[in-house]
Amino acid sequence: MNSQDYQNLPDVRDGLTRKERVVLYCLHEAQKELGGRNVPTAMLYGRVVEHIDMGVDELQTILQRLMSQPK
Repeated sequence: MNSQDYQNLPDVRDGLTRKERVVLYCLHEAQKELGGRNVPTAMLYGRVVEHIDMGVDELQTILQRLMSQPK
């Protein structure tokens, strides 16, 4: 198993993958800077790719999956 495979493996603690965790971290930081307002997807994508290699389609898929999970 190479390092790329580990990025898609859910963490046993909360079920989030590394990529999902990076997206949530970047979203949280951007929301703090914007005073709790909605974060434009383009802004979020720019922050995410500073941490991890990800395409726009993959970000959209992750955001859709995170929004559809029960709370």
